[in-house]
Amino acid sequence: MAAFYVLLVIAAIAVVAVFLPRWRHRYITGKAFPADWQAIVERRLPFFHKLDAQLQKQLHGRIQLFLSRMKFYGCNGLQLTDEIRVTIAAEACLLLLNRKTRVYPRLRYILVYPNAFKTDGEQHNQDGTVSHVKTGLLGQSWSNGKIILSWDDVERGVENFHDGSNVVLHEFAHQLDSESGATNGAPRLIKNSYQSWAKTLSSEFDSLNKARDYHIKSVMDYYGATNPAEFFAVATETFFEKPQKMEEAHPELFEQLKTYYSVDPRLWQ
Repeated sequence: MAAFYVLLVIAAIAVVAVFLPRWRHRYITGKAFPADWQAIVERRLPFFHKLDAQLQKQLHGRIQLFLSRMKFYGCNGLQLTDEIRVTIAAEACLLLLNRKTRVYPRLRYILVYPNAFKTDGEQHNQDGTVSHVKTGLLGQSWSNGKIILSWDDVERGVENFHDGSNVVLHEFAHQLDSESGATNGAPRLIKNSYQSWAKTLSSEFDSLNKARDYHIKSVMDYYGATNPAEFFAVATETFFEKPQKMEEAHPELFEQLKTYYSVDPRLWQ
């Protein structure tokens, strides 16, 4: 009899483990989207009204889930507000529309500095020596469930959503990249698409390296030539902010990203 009750408890725990996340999801997204949040979304994403009703509803739900899970911390005296939280959430959740995915399951903490922050790092010199230097950063994505952002640069990104530079899109693209188990420019993809993804992005990565080396004008920032992970993040910024120009200059890359993100930002311009 005791064994029976143990099995019953185990079964009950298993049922709760399966259905509790679904209940929580429905409970959170079933709430009305706050009017003050909506005002922030419309102000920070001026193209919001160009999204169809279904995408608007999706974005609302993902923002609600995002803000229910993430812990925000203001650093260097920054006082956190709904303006900060909702702005970051709205931009981050653009990357999740129309995709069957959880809301950044590995992410827990978002640290927001008032402006560019400095980190300690190593610099490899030409003579073979290594120097310890402080580097100014706009954002940083970690594999231990943490993202760091500069609020000044977050605001700069939303104020000009057409220049291809957006620290939120960039750092959250790194989070998507890491979901495959390694941050290497190949996020978790649908079955049988890895080969075409690798072929296209490898070729485009090489092209961006050549453009940087020979000072050829590029629709993408040269920072994407740093490594494949940075290329994916920079390509994501360009895809959402300069979709028309990317489609004209890099049609195969544009199609790969359109398939992955399941949206076409050209419709929002």
